[in-house]
Amino acid sequence: MTFAVTPVSGVLPSGALGAVRPTEVADPASGAQFASVLGSIDSLQQLQSTSTDLALRAVTGDLDDVHDYTIASAQASTALELTAAVRNKAVEAFTEIMRMQA
Repeated sequence: MTFAVTPVSGVLPSGALGAVRPTEVADPASGAQFASVLGSIDSLQQLQSTSTDLALRAVTGDLDDVHDYTIASAQASTALELTAAVRNKAVEAFTEIMRMQA
């Protein structure tokens, strides 16, 4: 059985979560993958900040195109859901590893 993977291009900024690959094994001492995860979280915070700024501009009437806020809000929401799903899978994997050691 094969599965097709649909890219989520346009939803997250380039490189937001692209540096984390589950099949790659990195040198644990380098910490490069952990740094990329932190960069992904910074990217998520930036998306949420942009969405909040555009929401304030829309409420005060300073925003010319309300579609900009709608798009930014959808991007921030999707990025947050993706981040939460990745976190949940990581916790689930850790729990399973701990269960195997017991």
